[in-house]
Amino acid sequence: MFAVVRTGGKQYRVAPGDKIVVERLDGNAGDSVTLGEVLLAGDGGNLKSTDGLTVAAEIVAQAKGEKVTVFKKRRRHNYRRKKGHRQLHTILKIVAIGDHKEQKKAAPKAAAAPAAEAPAAAPPKSKGRKGGDTAPTPNAGAAEATAALGVEEQETPNPAPEKQSQANPPVTTDAKPAKKPASGKKAGGGDKAAKAGSTENAAPAKPAGKKTPKAK
Repeated sequence: MFAVVRTGGKQYRVAPGDKIVVERLDGNAGDSVTLGEVLLAGDGGNLKSTDGLTVAAEIVAQAKGEKVTVFKKRRRHNYRRKKGHRQLHTILKIVAIGDHKEQKKAAPKAAAAPAAEAPAAAPPKSKGRKGGDTAPTPNAGAAEATAALGVEEQETPNPAPEKQSQANPPVTTDAKPAKKPASGKKAGGGDKAAKAGSTENAAPAKPAGKKTPKAK
């Protein structure tokens, strides 16, 4: 069922269980309020008479609306005024329209799910090298069998090589023979060229001056 009510100069379409925000009404949170000015009422597509019909509501909270800024200005008169305003509101919850109250919805019954069987415990996996455990060796089963029989394992010496060449392999050297020194003529010519090059930038020798006789 629904109804159209008027309060605070505004009209609201309401139904049981709805919450609406209206202009400020006297009262505190939890108080009950009756809205007697019902303009229209109906149930589905059928309209009903509104004679003596009232709407019962409950105050949820007293609140304020969003801030509105009021600014006034008169040019060439140095006139400016700025004010803020927040409208007072009341939040209502519609309890009933006449004798029609909100129908509480039945909670759905939870289907009883069968208890899941616990899966069989899997064997623990061996940790990797990061965990500190070593991986199992491939011959671990053979070692356990020999230990059970009481047979001691003996280390076999290295077998002798089949061929003599494998026993005494030939020694190969990759060292290259030293180069022969250059001939004496070429070496001498090089020394002369080095000496000639070293004397090109040398300072000229000073001429020997005459010795002055000592005074007796």
